[in-house]
Amino acid sequence: MDIYVRHERAEDADAVRAVVHAAFLNHPMHAPGAPPHEPALVDALRAAGALTLSLVAEDGDGRIVGHIAFSPVTVNGKDAGWHGVGPVAAHPSCQGRGIGSALINQGLGELRGLGAGGAVLVGAPEYYRRFGFRPDPALILEGVPPEYFLALSLEGGSPVGAVRFHPAF
Repeated sequence: MDIYVRHERAEDADAVRAVVHAAFLNHPMHAPGAPPHEPALVDALRAAGALTLSLVAEDGDGRIVGHIAFSPVTVNGKDAGWHGVGPVAAHPSCQGRGIGSALINQGLGELRGLGAGGAVLVGAPEYYRRFGFRPDPALILEGVPPEYFLALSLEGGSPVGAVRFHPAF
């Protein structure tokens, strides 16, 4: 499957919402039958101007089949130049075809180009290790088991302290 990753445009909002909804519908971390909150999260980050990067993946027909969001985080209440990754979404009909990897790799490359210090996320360690994410005992996200709170330094070391994502989370 040919995939093209690009920056989200204003006219993509509905397609992004649909892909993120489909990707997280019936996700094991949600209560059975509960609608996913991730589409509203992306909308809230967009409305707040809190998306450092918002990338979409298009298939060969120009259909949006994936999305990733990057937003600033604070460490001990201060801007440390680090960003949160997520949500990361690929339409269920296209999962397992490298869409998530393409979005993550391009996004991390663009963060490096912006001079970002690093990135953090909450996710499955077995998936995100391939991109260099690891638990970092110097960084803490309250309420999340440390093995699922992962960090990747892009420039030098890591800051030390409590991480906070945007209030939309």
